[in-house]
This record gives sequence, structure tokens and C-alpha cells, in this order.
Amino acid sequence: MARKIGSRYTVHQVIGRGSAGTVWLGEGPDGPVAVKLLREDLASDQVLVGRFVQERAALTSLDHPRVVGVHDMVVDGSDLALVMDLVQGTDLRTRLEREGVLPPLAAASVIADVADGLAAAHAAGIVHRDVKPENVLLDLAAPPGPGGAPRAKLTDFGIARLVDAPRRTRATRIIGTPDYLAPEIIEGLEPRAAVDIYALATVLYELLAGFTPFGGGHTGAVLRRHVTESVPPVPGMPDGLWRIISECLAKAPASRLRAAELASRLREQLPVLAGLPPLAVPAQRGPVEDVPTPGEAVYAEVDAGTGTHRRRRGPAVPLVPAPSPDSTRDTHTSLRRPSPQELASYAAESRAQRSAAPVTSHRRRRLVRRRRMLAVLIATVLLLAGAAAAYSAFAAEPPAAGPAHAAAGGPAAPLGPPV
Repeated sequence: MARKIGSRYTVHQVIGRGSAGTVWLGEGPDGPVAVKLLREDLASDQVLVGRFVQERAALTSLDHPRVVGVHDMVVDGSDLALVMDLVQGTDLRTRLEREGVLPPLAAASVIADVADGLAAAHAAGIVHRDVKPENVLLDLAAPPGPGGAPRAKLTDFGIARLVDAPRRTRATRIIGTPDYLAPEIIEGLEPRAAVDIYALATVLYELLAGFTPFGGGHTGAVLRRHVTESVPPVPGMPDGLWRIISECLAKAPASRLRAAELASRLREQLPVLAGLPPLAVPAQRGPVEDVPTPGEAVYAEVDAGTGTHRRRRGPAVPLVPAPSPDSTRDTHTSLRRPSPQELASYAAESRAQRSAAPVTSHRRRRLVRRRRMLAVLIATVLLLAGAAAAYSAFAAEPPAAGPAHAAAGGPAAPLGPPV
């Protein structure tokens, strides 16, 4: 059923959904367009509507072949909408779910395209703040890139900034998608261009491995890993790509590559990556963690087996979420920022866990039984030792004077002087 958006656009059917709104196939004065209708609760926020209008010039002026262009921004009653280019293709999340991980050449080519788009945005002073596979569109109508890889475009510029209105969040809240959040955002710093580089390197890792480097489990555990853990290696990843990912996932923003440098470095790797098959990652989830640390025990997902905890890293959620979407991937999730003390304690727990030898569930049960038996034995020994000490003290008690002594068998005291 057709629906009017403002006076110039008509939308016909939903072609995509996200946590910030729905994307419709529409028609405008110049032909087909994609119209992103933001949620009604966003449209009713006057602070956000004011920011929406203020951002209009910046977002509509961003013109680059690797960016989905914004033609118009509509405020009409309860409708708050972005009118964008219509891309004939699919998003990167759907591609990952349907066909699995990408060959290294295709992954590098796609991410280089997105880095080109980010370079243009950063030069214009715009930070995306929500780079993830759902916001990367593959343009299947365009001539393919190196090795037949589809050309990529980055979309949803400005959505995170628009939603992050002063009345909607506080300094103790975080706006973003947890799997892709840079450490400095979690620590409360202002998002700069480097946060997009961190998120894009996370996407590249996911395209190659099938899971994000720090994702899985409760949101608090995800945030802690971003701040305290190093990027885990992926077996078989080409050295050149691994160096690029490691640089871009550096904890210090200043140590990361810039967007233009990232695009250039990735394209330098393309000849080396030609013909390489997708990485044979054994399983798209992390290892079993039989002994979670105290800080992570509350975040662990309990598997079917009794006492077995798994930190899940495997397949990402679809673009169209289920009725109860995964909170660790929900766009613009408002999260409590961990305190420095919490982050420090989580780091100490992680180091202790990594240094400890893994213990299987069977061994753990056996150790518990041994500890109980040892505790009973120690208690018995202490009880016997206490009884022996009490007996010794009683036996060594000094004798009393006078008749009592005589009655006990000692020599009798004289009753008077000798005659």
C-alpha cells in the first residue's frame, strides 16, 4: 500500500529493517529512491528533530561514489525520514549469512571501498560512529571490483550522531553497536575519526573469520574485552592483512591508520591475495571456558551441558532482527559505561585466567571431591589434636596441698610436734 512521505515522495514496500527504523522502496521526482523512516519515538523528540534539521546540509553535501548519498531529509508530522540513493544489491550482513566468510581478496577490496568513503567523510568533518556490516551495501548493479568482488558503499551516515541527542543520553551512557565500539568510546572520550577505523578493521576481521574479535556474551563482557584484551590471531590469515588489522585495532587512537592510508595499504595487498581461498576457521565461536572468572561468570551463557560455559562468537544476527534482538549488536544501544575500577578488575581477572591451566569439567568435579575429602581430613586431625592437647593439660595439673594430698597416697603430715 502506497504511503506519502512529505509532499514529494511515495513509499511502497519495506525493503529493510534496523533498530533505528525501516527502509522503504520509494519514488521521488527524479525516480526510485530508498526512504529510511526513523522510529516514531525518535520523531517525537523535539531535540532530535532540531538536530536532524541542523545536520541536513552536512549530510546532503557528502557526495562520493563509495557513500550512499542522502538527497533529502523530511520532517512531516510523525514522519522523520532520510531520502537516499537506491542501491541494487544487498547489505554485507546478509551476504555473510548466506554465503559465509569472504575470500581474502574480496574482503580486502570491499573494506578498501568503505575506507575510501570514510576518507571523504572524515575530510568533511563527519564521523560515521556506527560502521558495521549492516551499514555496508554491496552494489551488484555496478561493474565488479578486483577479483570480481562487488563494489561497496557505506550508508547511514549521521544516524548515530542524530540519535545521540543531549536529552536522550547522559555522559555515563554509550551510543553504538557493542561489537564494533572503539575503546576510547567506552572510556568516555569524544568520538573522532579513529573510531570508524577501529570499527572497519573489526568488520574486516569478521569478513575473514566469521566472528568479531571481541564480541560474544553479555554486553559488559564485550566492552571489557575492547578495553583490556589484545586482538586474537586467526589461523591462516595472510601476514599483510594481519598487520593492517592489528594496527587499526590498536587501543590508542593515534596509533591507527587513517582512512586513506587503510584503503591504500589494502589495495597494495590485492596482488598477494589473488586466488587465496576463504580461511578455514574451525568453528564460528570461541573456546569453551570451563572456569569463568568471577567478573565473567555473570556474563557467561550456560550451554546444555551442566557446568559448561561458552563465550559465543558465532554467526552475527540478521539485518531484520527477531522479536528479541541480540543486545550486543543492537544499533544505538544505550549502555552503562563501566567505571575504571571495574575495567581494571576485569583486566586482572583476564590475566589470571589466561595464566591458569585449563581445567575440564570432569577434572573440576574430581578436584572438588578431593578438596572436600581434604577438608574433612584436616578437620578430623585438628579435632584429635585438640582432644590430645586438652588431655595433656589435665594430666599435668599441679597437686593440691594438705589432707587432699594425703588422701591421694602421699606421706601424711604430722599432727603436732614430736614427743
